[in-house]
Amino acid sequence: MPAPLDRIRVGSAPDSWGVWFPDDPRQVPWDRFLDEVAEAGYAWIELGPYGYLPTDPARLGDEVSRRGLRVSAGTVFTGLHRGPAVWDGTWEQVARVAALTQAMGAGHLVVIPSFWRDDKTAELLEPPELTREQWSHLTRGMERLGHRVRESYGLDIVVHPHADTHLDTEEHVERFLDSTDPGLVRLCLDTGHYAYCGGDSVKLIETYGERIGYLHLKQVDPEILAEVRAQAIPFGPAVRRGVMCEPPSGVPDLAPVLTAAQNLGVDLFAIVEQDMYPCPPDKPLPIAVRTRRFLRSCGA
Repeated sequence: MPAPLDRIRVGSAPDSWGVWFPDDPRQVPWDRFLDEVAEAGYAWIELGPYGYLPTDPARLGDEVSRRGLRVSAGTVFTGLHRGPAVWDGTWEQVARVAALTQAMGAGHLVVIPSFWRDDKTAELLEPPELTREQWSHLTRGMERLGHRVRESYGLDIVVHPHADTHLDTEEHVERFLDSTDPGLVRLCLDTGHYAYCGGDSVKLIETYGERIGYLHLKQVDPEILAEVRAQAIPFGPAVRRGVMCEPPSGVPDLAPVLTAAQNLGVDLFAIVEQDMYPCPPDKPLPIAVRTRRFLRSCGA
């Protein structure tokens, strides 16, 4: 039997049920997601896109607690590299999500940079590389956000490197970490997105361990990823091809990632996310059950 990973708190998210949007007829209803994530054996969930789950704190708290669930984090997308002009609009969005996250007793806000190309059409929205000034806007903006979110809502931000954003590759992630205050900004390491962009999750944890504040557990199908790279396919169509796959069939191997995280000696959430929007409504639950069983076999 593997050593118990007693510092790792495993959960899942609406993303693993094919949920990318607040309201979409191709997604499972929110109450079915809550029923099934509990049935699969998870104790923790994320809020997903704001508006998918009920946004009234009293109602959401009741729906979550009566299923034996707790909330680990909320999520926001930001475009802080665009500079001070976007701050007010960004804060309005962040405050709404942070207030609900705080009301649910969670301690984290997952912050994802905005896409540089459309995740459906591949239309170029911005250059894929930031200028020096934009890097400064991004890093200073995230520090400002981390300070404000903690001051106003008592939450820690964890910034999520993501495919088709300016925070993706090992080079970009290390530059970001080296340029930001560890006391204000930590990382949500998504093992699938980092592998998708060529990064080594175990190496990152072992090198920047004090900056890892949260984990998303995800795997990539290496054969499909090779096609995606060769054909420069954007993230949305890549997901529809099945680039994010069910553990343990892809990369990275999650057992060493979890062991490296455990060795940090701090409590960490490890939230399962298997991107598969859109998907048949009966597909997620069996995968979630098998994935939970696999993670238990790793000690989590």
